[in-house]
Parts: sequence; structure tokens; C-alpha cells
Amino acid sequence: MKTIKGPAIFLAQFMGDEAPFNALDSICEYMANLGYKGVQIPTWESKLIDLQKAAESKVYCDDLKGRIAAHGLEITELATHLQGQLVAVHPAYNQMFDAFAPEELHGKPTERTEWAVQQLKWAAKASRNLGLDAHVSFSGALLWPFLYPWPQRPVGLVDMGFGELAKRWRPILDAFEDEGVDLCYELHPGEDIHDGDSFEQFLEALDGHPRCCINYDPSHFVLQCLDYVQFIDFYHERIKAFHVKDAEFNPTGKQGVYGAYQSWVKRAGRFRSLGDGQVDFSAIFSKLSEYDYDSWAVLEWECCIKSPEQGAAEGAPFIQEHIIEVTKKAFDDFAGAKTDDEQNRQILGL
Repeated sequence: MKTIKGPAIFLAQFMGDEAPFNALDSICEYMANLGYKGVQIPTWESKLIDLQKAAESKVYCDDLKGRIAAHGLEITELATHLQGQLVAVHPAYNQMFDAFAPEELHGKPTERTEWAVQQLKWAAKASRNLGLDAHVSFSGALLWPFLYPWPQRPVGLVDMGFGELAKRWRPILDAFEDEGVDLCYELHPGEDIHDGDSFEQFLEALDGHPRCCINYDPSHFVLQCLDYVQFIDFYHERIKAFHVKDAEFNPTGKQGVYGAYQSWVKRAGRFRSLGDGQVDFSAIFSKLSEYDYDSWAVLEWECCIKSPEQGAAEGAPFIQEHIIEVTKKAFDDFAGAKTDDEQNRQILGL
């Protein structure tokens, strides 16, 4: 077994216009002082990284790593959630997702998709230049408006949707294969791949592409009432990244999974700071350790009640307390006895 690395933190939800959250060095110093050992970099944040330059220049990447290392931190992964979302967008969401792309691409869905694909290919090269083995992103969605089977879905619609999604992602995954980097999809409502079965449909459409992997985030499974611990049993070979995020689901006589169009505070299912929700992280860290997951445990802070500053401060010790220093020997080794084949045959009566 192997020991999980951490604690680390995803910087996306903390970036802003005021210090210390408005520049790479200041936010790294802030997070290091809280006890974090790694940072996950959102590549759409130009204050943190120039993605194209990172793809084209090893010197730039070495300098970036050096600046972060000066604060006692490592880069865990790069993230392209916003760009990945734009690889596949159903027309119903065109206007809302335009905000994820440069202004000159607004209202131009074809050009927007081309831009997103290029961003992902740069992310593959940038990850290799930074010495990273995994990358996290979203899949985007063509089928999400048809999630609930009413009106009845036309025969072949779902297969066609996953076929098109795979067609768009295959050249991107091939680019990651060329760089030796796993592309880890966060299985998330709003994405066509949002649970185990939908991931399998996508993987099948990709002929089992070896770089199609998972960024495991149990919070999204709590809100779907999915067994997030057993999920690890099914998909541990594909889990190459881990978002440590808490959530709670408290259905009432008035509201359940769909949330009744309410704000996050008023939803039956909502994200919480670590330790304030219902996720059994002891079981998760044990299960991941059992399956030799040895990459990073990365806090993704999202809470509709607690401040990000408090969430970050509480998150580092929470993760540290859950990381298991795996044993290198069996607990009953003291009672063991040396044997050989002949003795074993005698014991078995052979």
C-alpha cells in the first residue's frame, strides 16, 4: 500500500482582486502558512499561469515550479474545468457558458469549442513540462437537458450523444497519451459523465482509452444518493485525482434531489466545508489507501454558509488527520513462523 499525499488545495475558489488572493506568490504564501503542501492550479486564472507559455516553454515551467517551491509547495495538477465544459455545450446553455470563453468568442459556439480543444491540448503539454502525471477537467454535456426520461427520449439519442462526446474528446485524450498524462474527469451534475454508469458509457464510446480517468469527488455523489465508497471498489484503477469536498443531503416533505429551483442555502442537497457535511472521509481515505492511491488529496472548498478563509484554515488539518500512513508490515507478523514447501505439505496432510 501507499500513502496519500497532502494536504493540498484547489486555488480556483480563492482567487480575487484583493491581496493575498490576487497573485501567485501571495496566495501560495497564505496557503503554505495554513499547512498546505500542494496547490492545484486553475489554468483560466492568468494571475497564476500562462497556459500557452507553459505548453511551449520548459524554462517558464521550471520558473513557475521554483516560485511555488519557494513557499514550500508543489503543483499537484493543472485544472481546465471551464475549458473542458466548453468542449461540448448543448445550445440551451450557449449564452450562460459564453462567460467561460474570451469575449471575442461569445455567440460563436463553433469557434468557442475549437478554442477549448486547443486549451486542453496546451494543458497536456504544460502538464508534462511541469512534471505532472495527472490533469483534472470537466467533460461538457450534450445530453444533460434529457437526463430525466420525460418526454420519452428517441431511440438512439443517448448513444449518439456519447458518440459525439467521445469524438470530440478522443484527439484531446490522444494528446494526453502522447505526453504520458492522465486526464481526470470530475463526475459532476451538469456534465454528461456524472456517475459510474455514464462514465462507463463514455469510456465504451472511447474504446477504453487508457488516459480517460476520474477525479474522485464524493460531494457530487452524496447529492445523487450514490454509494460513494463502493464507487471506489468499482473504479479505483481509473481514479488518478481526488477532490476532498464535503456535502449534505437532507430531504424534506417538500424537497428532494432536484432542489425545487432553490438557492444553495435552501437546497436539500448542498456543499459544505470539510467536517460540516455527511461525507465519511475516514472510509474514503481507508479505501483509497487500500487500493494504493498515492497521489494528492486536494481540498476543493465550496460552502454556502462558511467563509472561504475559515474553510481553508480548517481544511489543512482535517485532511492531514485523515491521511493514513500505511503500514509496511502485518500486525500479526510477531506471531508468524518460517515455513518451507515441505512443511506446508505436512500441515495440509499432503
